Amino acid sequence: MKRRIAAMLFALLATQLGSLVNPAYACGCGAMIPDGQSRIGVDRETSVVRWDGRTEQIVMRFSVGGDAHRAAWIMPVPGRATVELGDSRMFDELGRLTRPEHRTRSYFWPRDRDWPFDPATGDMAGAPAPGSAPPVGVVGREQLGDFDVARLTATDPDALRNWLESNGFKLPDRLATEVKPYVDQKWEYVAVRLAPRDQGKPLRGDLDPLRIRFESDRLVYPMRLSRMARTPQSLGLYVLADHRMEPASPIGGSAPEVTFAGTIHPETGPLSELAGAEPVFLTAIDQRFPAPERIDADHELRATAADTPYRRVIHHDELLTVGGVPAWLLTVAAVLAALTASSVAVLRIRRRPRPAPAA
Repeated sequence: MKRRIAAMLFALLATQLGSLVNPAYACGCGAMIPDGQSRIGVDRETSVVRWDGRTEQIVMRFSVGGDAHRAAWIMPVPGRATVELGDSRMFDELGRLTRPEHRTRSYFWPRDRDWPFDPATGDMAGAPAPGSAPPVGVVGREQLGDFDVARLTATDPDALRNWLESNGFKLPDRLATEVKPYVDQKWEYVAVRLAPRDQGKPLRGDLDPLRIRFESDRLVYPMRLSRMARTPQSLGLYVLADHRMEPASPIGGSAPEVTFAGTIHPETGPLSELAGAEPVFLTAIDQRFPAPERIDADHELRATAADTPYRRVIHHDELLTVGGVPAWLLTVAAVLAALTASSVAVLRIRRRPRPAPAA
């Protein structure tokens, strides 16, 4: 019974795009399907997550490639969701706030690319909770820019099956299997049809961000559907919360890397509107999934033991110079000069005539 619910649930998504029978890729927040025989790949998924202990908001943006002119994807959510367009300026501001600090480190002895080891270059310096719902429910549907968004519920498999049969849709079996855990947990779903108003334009580059809001007593980021991806996946998360946050587990990917942690207080702009009036702790997390099929859960984030600040530092190594001259060369020259002077002094002493012995 539950398997049939899962299968028919995702088939409802197909109504947003037409009969989609070719699931080629998945992104971290849900399954993405191109139309017809075209292909689409999610190169990177970047999301801003704001959680205040009761409500979670996710502003997500995909960087995609391929030749598809239309596509659709589905995102499971643990509660009733609202959807609106996000503001891409938020990502620019976060990029500025979390950019690495650049520092210069000097080294004394020359390296491979320094003179005299690489005389050809002449280079002196090194470089660097859902509620009750009808059997088949379209909770809401909005046209947001290039997105046709439907918010769905499904609890009665027979009613959903009848609806699907009357519309003649075919469902990929594997995706139905992957959706089943969300059906078991009685999650709801955001189904999105991506169809640019410029019909001759393929879906490439950074898509407009979407902002999804739902009630949740835990900070969760849906990732399980990414196990269907055929290529390595890359995820960037900006987490805004009361404390520094961390994933409870790597869920089958590489170890999550924190690239920034600290308190911020944006005063104007879209980031300020999302973060709120009070200072908030920002944790920037980067993670890669070289083998997406190993993903075994959604990301659940928790507070760390301490709100330790962190900023990534990029070091640029430079050969230590004095007035443009390598310090090692000056030092060697000074040592040689001192040795030469000492040798000359010794020779002079040895050449002095010895005084005649007393009579």
